[in-house]
Amino acid sequence: MNIEHRKSAFVRLGQWMRDVEKDSIEAVLQQAHNENQWFTPENSLAAIRNLGQMLDEKDLNDWLANYEFKEIEPKRIGIIMAGNIPLVGFHDLMCVLLSGHVAVVKMSKEDKVLLPFVLKKLFEIALALKTQVELAEKLENYDAAIATGSNNSAMHFEYYFRKVPHIIRRNRNSVAVISGNETPEELVELGHDIFDYFGLGCRNVSQIYLPQDFDIARFYEPLQQYSEIINHNKYANNHTFQKAIHIMNLVPIFDNDFLILVEHEQIASPTATCHYQRYNDIIEVEKVLTSKQDQVQCIIAQPNTLKIIKTYPFGKGQQPKLWDYADGVDTMRWVANL
Repeated sequence: MNIEHRKSAFVRLGQWMRDVEKDSIEAVLQQAHNENQWFTPENSLAAIRNLGQMLDEKDLNDWLANYEFKEIEPKRIGIIMAGNIPLVGFHDLMCVLLSGHVAVVKMSKEDKVLLPFVLKKLFEIALALKTQVELAEKLENYDAAIATGSNNSAMHFEYYFRKVPHIIRRNRNSVAVISGNETPEELVELGHDIFDYFGLGCRNVSQIYLPQDFDIARFYEPLQQYSEIINHNKYANNHTFQKAIHIMNLVPIFDNDFLILVEHEQIASPTATCHYQRYNDIIEVEKVLTSKQDQVQCIIAQPNTLKIIKTYPFGKGQQPKLWDYADGVDTMRWVANL
């Protein structure tokens, strides 16, 4: 297959992902939920549809036009996938396949249902791509590697893959910067950035910067429509635990019974909790975020709130474009040049 054939296959896969009806894949969605309680059918379907939106034909053409794809001798690229949200490793896999290399995939034990299902559909569209994918329990005979994990596992990955070209992804989280000029509708959209996938993704907001005089009630009120998240047992357990810990330690908190706000400078926050910080000068916020770029995946804010850092609109954190690379590393250029 040449690049045009491979691209055409992903265009057709994207169309299927956008149009698929929940009823037609209910059994797979339920199986994924049985394996991992965080993967509710609604969240898994949302992940599939978001990927479908990513695989827009025009976007694929515009994105791939930036790269040169030559006839290559395929290399075996090991991919160690995370399992924090459904299909989180799809973009890495897609880059490897589009470049013409072979993907040797070690799936996360938390996400072993959805990827084989999506791949089955891809192979129905383009059977030749099946020769480019190997699902493996253990990575062997690889020429390069992409590994995603925690900061602790990243140290092991760095050593394990030291002899081959590699991309190692570490912990990252996302932040929101509130200017004070937001509409209630924009703050409702911010709820998606906080609560989608229970806040478990690196593109979920875990730290919020608020103007010094911003009323917390103004933040909480538009989020009420997400209150049913507390009905999820694992999320509720996290909320109860975090609230008890903070109360026992006499840490001041805000709580609307499904999201705890804690004043803290650390970007990463526990499940069911968001950290926040107050600011007087937006320039200082930009300086702080610039100094923490290696910890931040994306920044949610109104357009032009920040001057020198790229931001995403409210509600779009979990809807990246093809060129919105994790950790800012151009994965496609890396695999195409191997």
